Amino acid sequence: MSDLIDTVRPLAKKTDSKILMVVLDGVGGLPLTVNGDTELATAQTPHLDALAVQSQLGLAELVAAGITPGSGPGHLSLFGYDPLKYVVGRGALSAVGIGVKLNAGDVAVRGNFASLGQSRLIVDRRAGRPSNEKNAEIVAKLRAAIPEIGGTPVEIYSESEHRFVVVFRATGTPLGANVSDVDPQVTGVPPHVAVAHDPASERTAELVNAFVARAEAALADEPQVNGVLFRGYSDVPHFPNFDDIYQLRAACIASYPMYKGLASLVGMDVLPVEGEEDALAGKVAALRENWDNYDFFYWHVKKTDSTGEDGDFAAKVKKIELFDALLPDLLALQPDVLCIVGDHSTPSKLASHSWHPVPLLIQSRYGRKDAAARYTEEEAQKGSLGLRRGTDIMPLLMANALKLQKYGA
Repeated sequence: MSDLIDTVRPLAKKTDSKILMVVLDGVGGLPLTVNGDTELATAQTPHLDALAVQSQLGLAELVAAGITPGSGPGHLSLFGYDPLKYVVGRGALSAVGIGVKLNAGDVAVRGNFASLGQSRLIVDRRAGRPSNEKNAEIVAKLRAAIPEIGGTPVEIYSESEHRFVVVFRATGTPLGANVSDVDPQVTGVPPHVAVAHDPASERTAELVNAFVARAEAALADEPQVNGVLFRGYSDVPHFPNFDDIYQLRAACIASYPMYKGLASLVGMDVLPVEGEEDALAGKVAALRENWDNYDFFYWHVKKTDSTGEDGDFAAKVKKIELFDALLPDLLALQPDVLCIVGDHSTPSKLASHSWHPVPLLIQSRYGRKDAAARYTEEEAQKGSLGLRRGTDIMPLLMANALKLQKYGA
């Protein structure tokens, strides 16, 4: 099946221009009241406002109208990969992001530690966002309790906060990854039973259900982290190489393993970041130190999403304002093309991802006059870019960087 990658690849050319893609994870929002302001519109963002006046704005749908993107599909779309064609589970992204090698036939699964109440009803899908130290403690307890299941080796890894990764290692017959989620993604109900959607995945579903039961037994004495939820099953994914498609040397600057894993899978170099998780100052330093070595930078901010998932409108506003405060440090590097966009919307009103298009900003020397005056959802609707598919963004950035040759005679 042909896609936009097949069109762009023969047109891409190397130049000295530099592209910076800033992904404010989950930045799109909703007002708390009818005709109120979103988190972006509420935030005091003088630097983003000034940038918007000099830029082209629009909205982007990462998958399709009405479809709520996961972080993996959202990012793949931003990188130019059709998320309906290139499919990968969250488990593989997280596993690769923390340096775990997957072999053919293995299945990786993304897990959440959760708080369960009476009758196994889910009280908190993220177990109060435990510290990374508590995460490591729980993982150690599970490793001791579940080294294998029925002869299948089980590997358990910390990711961050409530997140962890489980890898079921194939010992002969490959394990299938077509299994339903244990995580219902709502509270007040019990975890789902994993169900295989094809015969090749039946063993995996058995392993998952056995793991859930044994984990709950091992964590029965824990006051808060006493359950596990699974989603995002994945075997070994393969993608066309990002650098080869676009004739770029690309780097990823991110803190969370899943995003580093996805960048690694498409062929980007993952750069080290100093400081606490999602430390913006460390990301600015990494960008500055490596500016001369790459043509394309993917620069990720996570907490705009986490605060939305927590349903905390004020905290999300604050995270947007913290990004705005450091925006001058990014502008000082004078990228030839700067893009600011989200990988999905995470309105604090919903406390979850949503289907709403995300605001898109592109600054270059080759933009047309634009009516948008702020980087907000409402202003982006006025912008000259209009409503775009997420997969349109990379070709637009390449064109604005003068990195695409003419198509046809």
